[in-house]
Amino acid sequence: MAIAYISHPDCLKHDMGPDHPESPRRLYAINDQLVASGLEPLLHHRDAPLATREQLERVHDAAYVQSVFDKSPGEGRVFLDPDTTMNPHSLTAALRAAGAAVLGVDLVMSGEMPAAFCAVRPPGHHAEHNRAMGFCIFNNVAVGAAHALAAHGLERVAIVDFDVHHGNGTEDIFRDEPRVLLCSSFQHPFYPNSGADTVSDHIVNVPLAAGTLGLAFREAIETHWLPALEAFRPQLVMISAGFDGHHEDDMASLDLNEADYSWITRQIKALADRHCEGRIVSVLEGGYALHALGRSVAAHIKALLGAEVF
Repeated sequence: MAIAYISHPDCLKHDMGPDHPESPRRLYAINDQLVASGLEPLLHHRDAPLATREQLERVHDAAYVQSVFDKSPGEGRVFLDPDTTMNPHSLTAALRAAGAAVLGVDLVMSGEMPAAFCAVRPPGHHAEHNRAMGFCIFNNVAVGAAHALAAHGLERVAIVDFDVHHGNGTEDIFRDEPRVLLCSSFQHPFYPNSGADTVSDHIVNVPLAAGTLGLAFREAIETHWLPALEAFRPQLVMISAGFDGHHEDDMASLDLNEADYSWITRQIKALADRHCEGRIVSVLEGGYALHALGRSVAAHIKALLGAEVF
């Protein structure tokens, strides 16, 4: 078994400055660890295409999309929000990141690949329908999910988000879309200070206190996420795969490790095997401690590949 590994060199050219944690080194760290762990031969590499305006505008206001194009600088950097800047290559990188999610959906829906991991940046889950924030320009996983609904006629798409930050952008985009079940776990109170009070029959938010250990994380997922996902019976599962809850990552204060990311991926894979022929598209979100990020992604991909491979 192999899975698709979707990325593009353009994603390395988006650079928000030498001291910014969301740096090109993140993708290098992932690539290095995949080689070192022996996973590289099991990955089917595909270049991420550019997302189209039509694909972006399924989840973002047309005026917002145009504003991003208009602000793309010819030189230097421009701020989209206090944490998010664009250099001359950022627009193309953001289009590739969103396009990767679209390609991943096409590959798994056609049966060409059973699952896909999108190693892309900038990340996406903080981008709301009409604004960038939190390192995110376009909401990559939302673009992919909307493509699954519109282009493949799906009626039930699940998005699971285990980034340490609440996926406020994804919730904002799909708040009134019952065909999408969003399950999100996140440290709270913490940036972006949202999600804990959400009341919805298709949004399952699990706030976690600072210092939460892996056992409590797993218990929360088993109690809140898994029953909702089973009842929903998704036709496709998409993952906002953030690894910044790792105990080595000083961006936050959860106490997770590679084994926890392997565990949750195996739960998601088992669910996808039961309900949608294993179709999973995972899209990179956070994770800023480079060695921990590389190891966590390797554990995630190994679990996506399935234990029978090893």
